Amino acid sequence: MIDLYTAATPNGHKISIVLEELALPYTMHVLDLAAGQQKEAWFLSINPNGRIPAIIDRAADNFAVFESGAILIYLAEKTGQLLPADAQGRSRVLQWLMFQMGGIGPMMGQANVFYRYFPEKLQPAIDRYHGECSRLFRVLDSHLQHHEYLAGEYSIADIANWAWVRTHNWSGVAVDGMPYLQRWLALVGGRPAVRKGITMPPSQLDRHASPDKAEQFAQEARKMLETGQSRGHA
Repeated sequence: MIDLYTAATPNGHKISIVLEELALPYTMHVLDLAAGQQKEAWFLSINPNGRIPAIIDRAADNFAVFESGAILIYLAEKTGQLLPADAQGRSRVLQWLMFQMGGIGPMMGQANVFYRYFPEKLQPAIDRYHGECSRLFRVLDSHLQHHEYLAGEYSIADIANWAWVRTHNWSGVAVDGMPYLQRWLALVGGRPAVRKGITMPPSQLDRHASPDKAEQFAQEARKMLETGQSRGHA
């Protein structure tokens, strides 16, 4: 049994998706990031960085794992699925996983801050992160022109990147003119385990919500920024 400590963020949904794909039994514990639960002592004993997601593998002497990429690798290795065993196949998956961890996630995260959450509209910062997100999306689109999935067969690399790229509208970044990226978004998003995983837990906001609802959600996020609690997911 896996205990999953999470919230409705792209990084949180990476882990619920992979758990559904691997058909591993798990208990979900949803943390209230706005209330700062991720900074409480009990959770810091699981993840010293005070961010979600994190897991405890109850079947492996209560082994704790934090950082979403590390969790994906751990669960894939534990089950022998979604990560090839051969050196080159494994490397291909890890390359695209690192692409998300070092590029897609941080750049989209910063786009969210300056486009949605920051109280002042700093256009140079918005342009900077929108431009970098678009560049990274074009990298994906170009690669996917010749590949059905990112690293050969469907893998944790697809899960990691998809969980973020699917939220491009919220970040203010279009995928128009990127047909191969759009095809892949629909392909991965059509998997039953993926559809279930993104409801575990359900997002507080439909990413295509009305402007009024979007602004209400953004105001709550601004409060988290002001109190330094927004960095509660990894």
